[in-house]
Amino acid sequence: MIKACALLASICLAFEIAPAEAVERPVVVELFTSEGCSSCPPADALLAELATRPDVLALSFHVDYWDRLGWKDPFSSSVATARQERYAELLRLATVYTPQIVVDGKWQAVGSERAEVQHALDSARGNHAEVPVSLAVDHGLAQVKIAAADNPVSGTILLIGFDRRHVTAVARGENSGRTLAHIDVVRGVEEVAQFDGRARAIEAPIRWQCDRVAAIVQASDGAILGVAVGDSKSL
Repeated sequence: MIKACALLASICLAFEIAPAEAVERPVVVELFTSEGCSSCPPADALLAELATRPDVLALSFHVDYWDRLGWKDPFSSSVATARQERYAELLRLATVYTPQIVVDGKWQAVGSERAEVQHALDSARGNHAEVPVSLAVDHGLAQVKIAAADNPVSGTILLIGFDRRHVTAVARGENSGRTLAHIDVVRGVEEVAQFDGRARAIEAPIRWQCDRVAAIVQASDGAILGVAVGDSKSL
């Protein structure tokens, strides 16, 4: 009995001291959508599927250029539209459109086309930048720590606040009479600092009421370099 207990203890100790596997950062999937667009609900549903995966950070950006066409999306913002327009420039697209998914800032696809989105995800995994980022939220402040990059890179440090889920009964427009569900709805985006490849720590206020916060390091060419996500329970 004593030998059995000793063996069990040694097994438990072995599990306790075994090094944890390195966890890769999630791939960032940004959906540009609108409640005024009848083509968008299938893309919203696909994003909801992707959001259940631990290797994906899903973000739903509601653009505002549909608001004048019969229904004002309550989650729309000019910030979302400006972000999509910037991607159109970087990806050399002729125009913006919905639903559009941008993966890791470098690959895009029609947001409702599952095969296209999967191809973009596969492409991102094969070219996955990794700048370690950590995030803590304390009394409305985001505390972000970024490790030094292995390669000479630079970029912008963004805070993105988002809500886990919203449901809307749409009264007018192309989706009139439908009840639409959205996940990981972006409520605000702010550039809080620059990253020059060296390790640094910053503290910045979170300016929105939101369920979660993401700290993202993004290069000037759009590529996502590092990501961390935290709950904003203390807001």
